[in-house]
Amino acid sequence: MTECIAETATQPQQPALVRLPAPGQLLDERDSATRTASVLRVLVVSTFVVILNETIMVNAIPRLMRDFAVPATSAQWLSTAFMLTMAVVIPTTGWFLQRVPTRAAYGLAMGLFLTGTGLAAIAPSFAVLLGARVVQASGTAVMMPLLMTTLMTVVAPQDRGRVMGNVTLVMSVAPALGPAVSGVLLQLGSWRLIFVVVLPVAGLVAAFGARELMDVAEPTPSRIDLVSVALSAVGFGALVYGLSGLGEGSRVAHAVSPWLVTVAGLVALVAFTLRQVSLQRGGAPLLDLRTLTFKPFTVSLALMCLAFMAMMGAMILLPLYLQDVLGLSTLHTGLLLMPGGLAMGLLGPVVGRAYDRVGPARLVVPGAVALAASLALFTRVTPQSSTWLVLADHVVLMVALAAIFTPVFTSGLSVLPPQLYAHGSALLGSLQQVAAAAGTAIVVGVMAARAASAAAHGSGAVEALGSGVSWGFGVSALLSVGVVLAALAVRTPKVTAER
Repeated sequence: MTECIAETATQPQQPALVRLPAPGQLLDERDSATRTASVLRVLVVSTFVVILNETIMVNAIPRLMRDFAVPATSAQWLSTAFMLTMAVVIPTTGWFLQRVPTRAAYGLAMGLFLTGTGLAAIAPSFAVLLGARVVQASGTAVMMPLLMTTLMTVVAPQDRGRVMGNVTLVMSVAPALGPAVSGVLLQLGSWRLIFVVVLPVAGLVAAFGARELMDVAEPTPSRIDLVSVALSAVGFGALVYGLSGLGEGSRVAHAVSPWLVTVAGLVALVAFTLRQVSLQRGGAPLLDLRTLTFKPFTVSLALMCLAFMAMMGAMILLPLYLQDVLGLSTLHTGLLLMPGGLAMGLLGPVVGRAYDRVGPARLVVPGAVALAASLALFTRVTPQSSTWLVLADHVVLMVALAAIFTPVFTSGLSVLPPQLYAHGSALLGSLQQVAAAAGTAIVVGVMAARAASAAAHGSGAVEALGSGVSWGFGVSALLSVGVVLAALAVRTPKVTAER
């Protein structure tokens, strides 16, 4: 990583508590600065490994269908279950990360990830493989909020943009590399090779983390409300599951209507919200919703959700368009989309440094406009479109997202008092999963309806699908208009010490 993360001491250190002079102040002691950099380095590298795994299975679905003799509707659960687990686990991390030391949280996250990866590598059946993915997702769900919360705790406000830029590099490059890496590994051998390669890498990272990582700040003992846990699991889980089912459309026969599951999830979330408001009076909510009383955080949350919906819609449509309309292979599709992800990641540190100098508004507004323009251009794709045009527009799309996500994450969390960092990170992570499912459901639903209508009016299969994809991109473009409007409300944050 760059200067904020990579400049760390090479001497092994005994685990110790990183004590901050005061929340949000810069650490003056050289030893404390070195320890802070070491903590961030460990967490960033570990997060890269677990996020890479999130997308590394994309190209393996057809082969798994053959090897385990399961239909596409079952195989798709390898992705749906991962997202569903994240949605269920992340809301509890706000309480969990305040309750346990950093090393313990890290050990649990990497332990779950390693267990799931090892089990997946030897899975004798599809059911075991699916269970392994759930275990992996549980580790990922802890690791991501742990990184964000720790960053906000140990990094001074004037340096957060720069450090968050490095984090953006990791969190964007990893998903971009996932499909390409899996495409190469699948050319070399079985789908099991994916997990066989990831396992030793993750093991080395975990061993390095166990040696280098130290605790950050003091754990705060608190009780957990089991009713809130149940309502959260039902609410977020049912909402993501229902929206995912709506996104699958008529391709899947559901025992229970996705609409019914979605409504049940919304009802449970209303009950969860009321429960948290009640518990806040006693100071022990599972997910502290007082984060929403900070207007800049709420604006950032809304902007992030809209941008994530637009992005996920585009990410679903692009591989479908490239493979089923333009006829590219999965490997070629992954390689074509890689430059955009790399551009987004490499711009992360640049955007972070710019954030420290000029604030979020001057980055987010141009980024939102570029996002809308790139998605509008994607509505013009046809079966005759050039792959070079798609590649160039995808790079513009990823650059626009780089200008949005780093400033939005940083400015939104910066206005919260330190005791709400973990809850803010958990809320961001939870709603990301909901936004991903909602974006996918809306875009795929519109695409499928338009493709069916075009086919009914005499269009060929490829032309009908191309028309559906174009309409799906139109939905993402409309969502990006909301991103532009929300971007206009972004302001430079005033750091809050307490509330």
